[in-house]
Amino acid sequence: MSSIKVFSLVSLCIILLAHGVTSFEYGEALTKSLLFYEGQRSGKLPSNQRVQWRGDSALKDGIDAGVDLVGGYYDAGDHVKFGFPFAFTITMLSWSTIEFQAQLEAKNELSNALDAIKWGTDYLIKAHPEPNVLYGQVGDGESDHSCWQRPEDMTSPRTTFKIDEEHPGSDLAAETAAAFAAASIAFKPSNPKYASQLIEHAKQLFDFARNHQGVYQSSIPQAGNFYSSSGFEDELLWAAAWLHRATDEKTYLDFLGGSSNSGGTRTVFSWDDKYVGAQVLVSKLVLEGKVEYSGIWSQYKSQAEQFICSCLQKGNSNVKKSPGGLLWFLPFNNLQYTTSATFIATAYSEYLTGKKALIQCPGGIVQPDELITLAKSQVDYILGSNPQKMSYMVGFGSNYPKQLHHRGASIVSIEKNPEPVTCKGGFDLYFNKNEPNPNVLDGAVVGGPDDNDGFTDSRSNFQQAETAIANIAPLVGVLARIA
Repeated sequence: MSSIKVFSLVSLCIILLAHGVTSFEYGEALTKSLLFYEGQRSGKLPSNQRVQWRGDSALKDGIDAGVDLVGGYYDAGDHVKFGFPFAFTITMLSWSTIEFQAQLEAKNELSNALDAIKWGTDYLIKAHPEPNVLYGQVGDGESDHSCWQRPEDMTSPRTTFKIDEEHPGSDLAAETAAAFAAASIAFKPSNPKYASQLIEHAKQLFDFARNHQGVYQSSIPQAGNFYSSSGFEDELLWAAAWLHRATDEKTYLDFLGGSSNSGGTRTVFSWDDKYVGAQVLVSKLVLEGKVEYSGIWSQYKSQAEQFICSCLQKGNSNVKKSPGGLLWFLPFNNLQYTTSATFIATAYSEYLTGKKALIQCPGGIVQPDELITLAKSQVDYILGSNPQKMSYMVGFGSNYPKQLHHRGASIVSIEKNPEPVTCKGGFDLYFNKNEPNPNVLDGAVVGGPDDNDGFTDSRSNFQQAETAIANIAPLVGVLARIA
């Protein structure tokens, strides 16, 4: 081989290393991110189930209330179905699919993305049996967390909890409305009948949320210790924005325009705080000339862009970055905030590009491609380009968390050993063993490192080494865009 060819190969390797993870690897991460949701499934598993170490579970959910609540997703490394983050997960899976449908299709992942959404919406339809009744939780966090069992062996109570006219939950109802509305857009091209059904549920729940106001943990106090809501005004705006996008009906636009609070500049976008999401959806309307750039409409756009500027380190109050370059928001399960912020940057880049627009940050002008550069830097960090050389996506690469805090993954598969694992027996048999999990939950993104890039791979380290369904949904869209 000539010296020129050798030099060219070396140069190519240096270029690839400088740009982090290659596009082939992003595609693999995308595949695994959707596979993750099959590992979190509750209920009767379908014949095309790809995660083979899982079995049927919680087949009597809802029986105490005389309602079929079988199905849906377990929240994290536990077996509770928490409706509030569950619905946000479905909204974000849908948003990922709507914005990056063509890219998902090109990677042969669109059907898997729609399956992941539908597994959630099919459950949410069951959970909404009447216009003003919504089942918001199955299982009790305290009793569930005192056991370490496979979902297939569960012996902890599967108590159901609901909101209704006398016991409202505007945040829970509106977030579920947002999920239904966003999912309806995702399904409209391939399944218009199902999309229409979803819209009806969305409209009913939005009206329920508006007409019977209150935070949901007042009605479902069992959720308060785990997913307490800080307020419901953001969910109402978020739901209105999605219903407007799904229906183009003026009533939802009027609700957004008539609000006295567009949220201000936020510090996170999460299962609890949807203001940034609503601000970005309204900004899209401003960029498209569907609303005037004045009054409250300009506030929504300005506040969305201030959040993005702070992520880019070009704002007035920037998001903290770890020494290794990770956007770092909060100590407990930080990566959920990183993935959601990364999605916001990615989606906004698309909106700007479509209108040949840019952002004027306090720290200078920002072009759309800078937002993609930011997104790639965060994805690369998560996938292994970090001081620990650790992939924080389980099953991706060779050095990833081997002791994921996850009951199903940490206990031998029921397919290999059907002998039941007892509530307390699982702690000695599996939880306390300093060994890798027997099952790999592909695509699970853990809580991640601390603000100094430190990480401890230990099953007892639930702050850093546990996953949750809301962590991965925003990443689906980002990975589809950059793969």
